[in-house]
Amino acid sequence: MFYHLLKYVLLGPLLRLVFRPRIEGLGHVPAAGPAIVAGNHLSFSDHFLMPAILRRRITFLAKAEYFTGGGVKGRLTAFFFRSAGQIPVDRSGKEAGQAAIREGLEVLRRGELLGIYPEGTRSHDGRLYKGKVGVAVMALTAGVPVVPCAMIGTFEAQPPGRVVPRIRPVTIRFGEPLDFSRYAGMEHEKAVLRAVTDEIIYVILSLSGQEYVDEYAAVVKERQAGRARGSAGSHRRRSTDLRRARKTRTGHRHGV
Repeated sequence: MFYHLLKYVLLGPLLRLVFRPRIEGLGHVPAAGPAIVAGNHLSFSDHFLMPAILRRRITFLAKAEYFTGGGVKGRLTAFFFRSAGQIPVDRSGKEAGQAAIREGLEVLRRGELLGIYPEGTRSHDGRLYKGKVGVAVMALTAGVPVVPCAMIGTFEAQPPGRVVPRIRPVTIRFGEPLDFSRYAGMEHEKAVLRAVTDEIIYVILSLSGQEYVDEYAAVVKERQAGRARGSAGSHRRRSTDLRRARKTRTGHRHGV
């Protein structure tokens, strides 16, 4: 009930006004039956823009942090995600990933649309990163088509760290459904899962025109954060050494 209120009355019209989305290939999304919509993830706004323009309800697997944030922004975010029926996913380990897959399969068993970002996290620099194989596990286990989707322009409208989006048009482009029935019963084969995931990412890449990085986004983010921490630590050590040197020089001048 509240999902439709958000989509058609409260949030959907506002999003259409702010972003003026250009929709391409919407007819590729099945009108009925279970399917996975797999897209790139460039902006916090992606979670709301895609549901706003789809004719059918879609359920996303969203990171658990969206449901547990503090402050006014955190509480509003949690309220919107819960009200829209989105599913919190704990990304802290292998078992957490299995739980997410079980939740996603349950959505598909109900004959609904499942939304997922194969990269596993939002792109921090606008590039497209290597996909995680969870999308392939669910597609093969449930035997459903995967509809690739490219969000274009949302990174420029609301990059990470920006709270209020810039008012600018965006494009949401859907590709033809991908059929992986040739891999039926092979959802436990690692090579097959990687091949399916890479094919999905390749099609998203062709739709979005992004630069591709053959690494997991989370790994690149952590590496950059580590470098930043190291740089900050080095700066603090240099500052401390400089203060000590100044004290030593001052002490020598006063004969201490």
